[in-house]
Amino acid sequence: MPALLLDSASLYYRSYFALPESIVGPDGQPVNAVRGFLETVTALVRDRGSRQVVACWDYDWRPQWRVDLLPSYKTHRVLEESDEAEEETPDTLGPQIDILRDLLPRLGIPVVGDEGFEADDVIAAFAHQLDGAVDIASGDRDLVQLVDERVTLLYTGGTSASRGGRPWQVLTPQSALERFKVPARLYADFAILRGDPSDGLPGVRGIGDKTAAALVSAFGDVEAIIAAAVDPSSPKPMTSVLRQRLLDAQDDIRLAERVVRLQPDPRWREHEPHREISRDAIDVAEAYGVGPATRRLLEVLT
Repeated sequence: MPALLLDSASLYYRSYFALPESIVGPDGQPVNAVRGFLETVTALVRDRGSRQVVACWDYDWRPQWRVDLLPSYKTHRVLEESDEAEEETPDTLGPQIDILRDLLPRLGIPVVGDEGFEADDVIAAFAHQLDGAVDIASGDRDLVQLVDERVTLLYTGGTSASRGGRPWQVLTPQSALERFKVPARLYADFAILRGDPSDGLPGVRGIGDKTAAALVSAFGDVEAIIAAAVDPSSPKPMTSVLRQRLLDAQDDIRLAERVVRLQPDPRWREHEPHREISRDAIDVAEAYGVGPATRRLLEVLT
């Protein structure tokens, strides 16, 4: 039975837009994101038989250290009219995020994050730290780089994250290779070369999916690709045009690599997943207006 790591922001944003705001609590405030989040986690646990669940949290969705390295990082998510860099959060979603942060630990699901780090960083740490099989639930393709024989990505991108069913694609090393045409461990190198508008990665001019996949398949990671560009005897798919484009962009490639590459950090070892459920969990859930969804989740967790 695998551990389940939740990319929490990815799931609650999808739930918020998947379910209507007419789903409200006793105070009349929307709880659509909370309900959808709980129901999605219930479906994941039921389908995968998860033995422990961790809600990995974005305490800083655009860390300054990443922006310093790559100023374009997630710039499309910044409100142009704001004086400060902050991600646009719908007015009726913010209070629901607070509800989840209060409720999940009561259900035995720790909320784990830290200032200056994204949920992806927390996920990378736990994926390396935990013993046995690990599932990651997210709509973020950057996490493909963590997939291996032990780690599976339950990819929610492009599908509904509403109620029940199976709203995710199971990405294993084999299925990730089939989908992206590169080994999962080299997905970050592929993304660095071709770019990723969703994260503000510029990529290398003139290199798209096919060329990026061909370069990664032929030479390996970005350092090996740059070395191949330096060597005039490198075989195809390296060409004189590609060689020059890669050499011109090599400094930017290395900066992007530091931004995209996820590294495990031991700071979260103290947050070992637990299964302790608070006595007041149901009462609190009822007060928020998500009692039935909470009961269904507890049924599969216990």
